[in-house]
Amino acid sequence: MSTEYDAIVVGARCAGSPTAMLLARKGYRVLVVDQATFPSDTLSTHMIHAPGVSALTRWGLIEQVVASGCPRIDTYSFDFGPITISGTPRPQDGISHGYAPRRTVLDKILVDAAAAAGAEVREAFTVEDLVVEGGVVVGISGHSHDGPTVVERAPVVIGADGRNSRVAKVVRPEQYNDKPKLQWSYYTYWSGLPVSGFEVVVRPDRGWGALPTNDGLTLVVVGWPFAEAPAYKSDIEANYLKTFELAPEFAERVRSATREEPFSGGAVPNFFRKPFGPGWALTGDAGYNKDPISAQGISDAFRDAELCVTALDETFNGGRSFDDAMSAYQRARDTHVLAVYDFTTQLATMQAPPPEMQQLLGAVHGNSEAMDAFASLTAGTMSPAEFFDPEYVGRVMSATAH
Repeated sequence: MSTEYDAIVVGARCAGSPTAMLLARKGYRVLVVDQATFPSDTLSTHMIHAPGVSALTRWGLIEQVVASGCPRIDTYSFDFGPITISGTPRPQDGISHGYAPRRTVLDKILVDAAAAAGAEVREAFTVEDLVVEGGVVVGISGHSHDGPTVVERAPVVIGADGRNSRVAKVVRPEQYNDKPKLQWSYYTYWSGLPVSGFEVVVRPDRGWGALPTNDGLTLVVVGWPFAEAPAYKSDIEANYLKTFELAPEFAERVRSATREEPFSGGAVPNFFRKPFGPGWALTGDAGYNKDPISAQGISDAFRDAELCVTALDETFNGGRSFDDAMSAYQRARDTHVLAVYDFTTQLATMQAPPPEMQQLLGAVHGNSEAMDAFASLTAGTMSPAEFFDPEYVGRVMSATAH
């Protein structure tokens, strides 16, 4: 029997649709399924940093994001109370700006791009199980809305279905570098709330970020330490608003604005999963997940889609074995994100910076090159390993001394 598809992708949002699109553009027969219909919303930081914008540009999709009216984000500011650090990230592929589109906008663009590339897209499709033969995943079983159960087969099933991945639950991949849930956050949307780019406010045990999105709205997310989640949840609106009093100027802006939607939020665990095994692969949050405080999930998903497709293409065309190609994918992913993962999970503890960090932040303040470098940490265009390298720290501290 011939296999109908070369690959089946489970999940059609920021990791799944790009994976399906890129495979289809290479001429492969791809099925992508999702239990949602599009456009639809999902929990998200919204932020696409410069590496993600670079990917959308390569794929020919950035014009659609711009056409949606989503504002361009050129500056990142970090209000630590005594000082504020404001800068523009280092460019990647000549791009240093970002966007924060609503997921109703972005995911629809990505799904349509996958379909335009030739992938078969099935919305409102529930995956019931994976089809496993001799220990190898060979397909999926599932059903469309009110439809009968069907079986679809392919040499590889790609789980792009988020941190609670159905694919991962079945294949039970090795999980490593685990860290617990660290902060609990809620966000909502405001009209009449002007912001200058991506604004972050950091206070002991509290923090928030504000960024402009579609339809003239501003998303504001407020985080508390995970240990305080029960107290936060006891009165979400009151606690959310009370947090802004730690920065009176921002609180005044919020008082002049109008909340337009309900609160959304929660907390996520931090983990790496081995992203492949016999007949299966994982990409996006299904394979690697970290706290949203650095807002890098969408850019990570785009990068992983490209890495995963490169590895699968090498496998399909006989250039490398599946295990060799996918091991390279795993190494490339982990090498790229491990320092960012450690930096992000440290931020997410919401603990006050130690004295040496406070001293460094003081030295960064007012140094335009160093402030741009600090913005690059959040944007993902500079590794924490480079920023916190003793030689670089020494240069920053020396510049302050002079």
